[in-house]
Amino acid sequence: MKIAFVGKGGSGKTTLSSLFIRHLAADGAPVVAVDADINQHLGAALGLDEDEAAALPAMGAQLPLIKDYLRGTNPRIASAETMIKTTPPGEGSRLLRVDEENPVYDACARPVRLDGAVIRLMATGPFTESDLGVACYHSKVGAVELCLNHLVDGRDEYVVVDMTAGSDSFASGMFTRFDMTFLVAEPTRKGVSVYRQYKEYARDFGVALKVVGNKVQGEDDLDFLREEVGDDLLVTVGHSDWVRTMEKGRPKPYGLLEPANRAALRTLLAAVTDTYERRDWERYTRQMVHFHLRNAESWGNAKTGADLAAQVDPAFVLGETAAGISAPLPA
Repeated sequence: MKIAFVGKGGSGKTTLSSLFIRHLAADGAPVVAVDADINQHLGAALGLDEDEAAALPAMGAQLPLIKDYLRGTNPRIASAETMIKTTPPGEGSRLLRVDEENPVYDACARPVRLDGAVIRLMATGPFTESDLGVACYHSKVGAVELCLNHLVDGRDEYVVVDMTAGSDSFASGMFTRFDMTFLVAEPTRKGVSVYRQYKEYARDFGVALKVVGNKVQGEDDLDFLREEVGDDLLVTVGHSDWVRTMEKGRPKPYGLLEPANRAALRTLLAAVTDTYERRDWERYTRQMVHFHLRNAESWGNAKTGADLAAQVDPAFVLGETAAGISAPLPA
């Protein structure tokens, strides 16, 4: 299952995504966590110190390896250099699974121990000033999107992405890659404005979107969120001494998290699980192709010097069946 946590800066989305990851790990589920946010704080929220977080490999720096591996023997892709962030898989492409060993995980993921469990953590890498334009999405978050486009995941395994709610994710279609998107919003006008923007973009694409109210201090805050987001409000979270202790660098075992906050995380997981029966791999693949063709026409063809529409395999549908016939691992 693929889950995104989005929200404006300071909303607490990284903290909540890290708590959700801990909740999944405590249940023994396979988890790949991905930090695709500009501020790159997920590692710290999962307990890494500054040196450990800084040592995480940057996915953007491994983009040539990622492209070459995912390309596999797909005859529609002439070279890895012609792959862009929206390139869809086809017959011969290599697909990723959550709980496997592969060269992409070897290069980009690092194990993180959470109490007794171990998860994989991947990160786009820090963003520099020169990245904060078109280049950032192609080289950094684009690596995440390529992986999501080539990922086949099951019901009880999870990819959790901490990401921005910016226009780039809407232009590329990355916002359609998830079974569930949790939008973390404070009970303020600015907090709910991000929700309105996301809701508008997602409206025509069947995106499952739920709001998690954070920093909710009383009935007035709760009433405000109910008025602004209606039935999309799933659950609210208030102050946590456990989180405050974690942020001081002295994390306690997950089992000591306040019961109310553990209950909120169970609600999030139940909402994710409920989407499984509504999975539609054909729609998922159609949307992938739709955004690829749009990006190819708007900039990709000119950038690569190739007709990227030819990369689309009209007979291919991503899913469990496709995962069984993807290209073998390189020798």
